[in-house]
Amino acid sequence: MAILGKIRERSMFLIIIIALALFSFVLTGLFDANSPLFNKSTNIVGEINGETISREEFAQLVEQENNRSNRSKTSQMQNVTTAWDNLVREKIYETQLEKSGIVVGEKDVWDQIINQPFVQNSPVFKNEAGLFDEEKFKEYVATLQDNAQESEQGKNEWFGWLEFERNVKSNLKLNTYSNLIKAGLGVSLKEGERFYFDQNAKMDIEYVHVPHSSIADSLVTVTDDEIKQYVKDNKKDYTIEPSVNLSFVKFDIKATPEDEKIIEDDLRKIINDRNEYSNAAKTDVKIIGFTNATNIPEFFRENKSDTPFDDKFYTLKQLSKNISDSIAKLNVGDIYGPYKDGFFYKLSKLTAVSQMPDSVKSRHILIPFVGALRAPSEITSSEATAKVTADSLLTIIKKDKSKFADLANELSSDKISGSKGGDLDWYAYGTMTPEFRDFTFEGKIGDMGVVKSPFGFHIIEIQDQKNLQKVVKVATFTRNIEASEETENAIFQKAETFTSNISGDKDMLEIAKEQKLTIQPIQGVKALDESVSTLGNQREIVKWAFEKSTKENEIKRFDVDNGYAVVKLTKKTKKGLNLGSGKFEIRRILLKEKKTQMIVDKMTGQTLEEIAQNFGKSVSSTKAVSVSSPLLPGAGRSPELIGSLTVLEENKLYKPIIVNNGVFAVKISKKELPNKIENYNRFRNQILTEFQKKSSKTYDVLKKSAEIEDNRATFY
Repeated sequence: MAILGKIRERSMFLIIIIALALFSFVLTGLFDANSPLFNKSTNIVGEINGETISREEFAQLVEQENNRSNRSKTSQMQNVTTAWDNLVREKIYETQLEKSGIVVGEKDVWDQIINQPFVQNSPVFKNEAGLFDEEKFKEYVATLQDNAQESEQGKNEWFGWLEFERNVKSNLKLNTYSNLIKAGLGVSLKEGERFYFDQNAKMDIEYVHVPHSSIADSLVTVTDDEIKQYVKDNKKDYTIEPSVNLSFVKFDIKATPEDEKIIEDDLRKIINDRNEYSNAAKTDVKIIGFTNATNIPEFFRENKSDTPFDDKFYTLKQLSKNISDSIAKLNVGDIYGPYKDGFFYKLSKLTAVSQMPDSVKSRHILIPFVGALRAPSEITSSEATAKVTADSLLTIIKKDKSKFADLANELSSDKISGSKGGDLDWYAYGTMTPEFRDFTFEGKIGDMGVVKSPFGFHIIEIQDQKNLQKVVKVATFTRNIEASEETENAIFQKAETFTSNISGDKDMLEIAKEQKLTIQPIQGVKALDESVSTLGNQREIVKWAFEKSTKENEIKRFDVDNGYAVVKLTKKTKKGLNLGSGKFEIRRILLKEKKTQMIVDKMTGQTLEEIAQNFGKSVSSTKAVSVSSPLLPGAGRSPELIGSLTVLEENKLYKPIIVNNGVFAVKISKKELPNKIENYNRFRNQILTEFQKKSSKTYDVLKKSAEIEDNRATFY
């Protein structure tokens, strides 16, 4: 009490101290270099051609992608990548359109949307005259936006609309730009004519060819400084993204033989009836075992089977090979097991044996009710009313089967079969819903009845069955083979001890050898990767490795699927210029450039003979070469040279002509042009086709030249 009294006496003093501490904390945050107030990049996901992409804007795109891809079960990072790629594409085309003076406005997008066939043809958006009503469509979009505030489903539908709208706008930009490109790729008949003559002109030429190989590499010097300068001049080709190298040891959580024995024994205990003490009854109570259980689904629920009860019939061939022979020897009610099958221990009880066809032909009339799956929107009948209708129809049909087809055509909500008199043709055992399946496969030819399914009430007639065979129904109760709590704790402790040891003075490799553990190295992990070798999707490991605070040789334990991974960051590579393995290739390029210049400098003289003499060569010649036949004696195929000669004049010396494998000096002694033809359209189309092939790479070129800063790894 005395202490409390002193605290009360000094309460004002304590308040002042706390206030000063809080104020100091705030000031620290304000002047921290990483504070959002001083570091704007904390809210910028990236930059595309000078336009910043905010975290909020990009998060919305990712959310839309998440909603769109729910059915395909893509990962978060896959959706982040898709959203980013789409955004980059959109911004790049937007930039190009702006440079062209073209703007895709909101009205352009709206016009594109309302002209979509599914919008124009939807009865929801038509007026009394059956024509598309734009106002009704506007009301629909406004309703979507309002519903987004009221429910999760409404929110998802609104996000879906926004994504659709964005895709329309993006595609409109793409198509507009593509049309501009196509418009600029027009080819005239005159160009087709020139192409025809160039391709088919035949020339007699004299030449001197000096290949790069004529100069020994030892005569040319390429310095490291020149290689570095080449890299600087070609930054985009040699800029590497940040990456890390990791090493890890995986500690798998696996059930021990002792764990498996416990699981097997637990299964054995539930086969027969047993007495167990009940806290509620304060005495022993009898627990019905699997052998005497009559309500099998309830037994599965009460005893917590790790797989659900399967009530289907199977042929012996359809059962697992591990148990089919054993099941064939059982009587109904007998149990086989416990037995091990994959990742489970199992008990299998034979619950029924029957003769059943492998396929059935039947017809039906479907009477839906409000709430049934796929029930038409105009249906107002309750379940009870639909049942009365179905029973009444069955009574009518039993008196006169000839009425079945007409009633199906008139009343069945299954319009596909209804148009065929209710005929469903032949189908296999697993085709229909369980209720429909059981009636038609377990019944006999000619049986008729009413069956309820999630779709409504079916009036069914079994018309035919074929290939009767023995089938069995097997109830298989399972337990996962998984490690016990004691085993999990032991593995966790082993991983913790390993982490502790290598965090000290000892090396990871040394400790791993001592404990007979395998170290798995991973090289070149990128900042946006999510898959980590055999560990699978482990985004947390990647994010940890790329944090600024994580230094080389740091170690951390991570929880991974079915175990733990002790991970070591072995190397961090920053973004920047890097040769990698390209030094040899760059040296080869520079050697070639220098040799070319040496040849060009030496290629003096006013005649081919003088030039040949400078290089200790003789003048070569050939006749009737063409673009389609560009083979030159002593120089091999040289289509680039022949292609350049087609537009040059006869009896003139042309030098230097630089090609891939050396330098030429050439004189055309004779040029023979092909005969004129009536129409050059085919050749114009050849040029156009070639242009179009190249235009398909337009985006890749635009993306390569775009200025893109990608900071996604900071946020995802």
